Amino acid sequence: MTPAVAELGCVTGRFQPVHGQHLELVELALQRCAHVLVAVTNPDTGARHTEPTSAHRHTGAANPFTYVERVWLLDAALRGAGLAEATTVVPFDLTRPQVWAEYVPLRARQFVRVYSDWEREKADRLGAGGYPLTVLDGDPAAKVDATDIRAALTSGAGWEDLVPPAVVPVLRDLLYRVPMGERSAPVRR
Repeated sequence: MTPAVAELGCVTGRFQPVHGQHLELVELALQRCAHVLVAVTNPDTGARHTEPTSAHRHTGAANPFTYVERVWLLDAALRGAGLAEATTVVPFDLTRPQVWAEYVPLRARQFVRVYSDWEREKADRLGAGGYPLTVLDGDPAAKVDATDIRAALTSGAGWEDLVPPAVVPVLRDLLYRVPMGERSAPVRR
């Protein structure tokens, strides 16, 4: 079903894993748009490339969850927050701008919260790619760092309070199947 929307929004991220600030950005986009695409970057190992403004984005340790697992995590988070009906999750390879419009129409307004040089670079790329853009300044001191969440997932302690409550059972199931320490390479089933 194609949503009939006055304005379509888009929020991009790796969602490794999804956390509260991701949901806040989706909610901010939904204040302006009737529907928001949640675009998962680094959807596969081929989309991972070194970035001068972000040394870790391409590493296996920073990308422990597959695209499908992130869709499951996002689905749980969006449903838990009451946002599922107004959102659609799609893949989005930031390294291939020539195909962006196949996943996210060029009319979609990109919402980017900038905490660091990486987010500024991403906003610049999306704007240069033809997307309307809303850039929100983020406070680097208040940024939720997914690296800390992944570290807690690896240690097995304290991670439940770092992700949305609806995500906890999905993460427990994923970690039961493949523990965090075994997630540096893609999971093949």
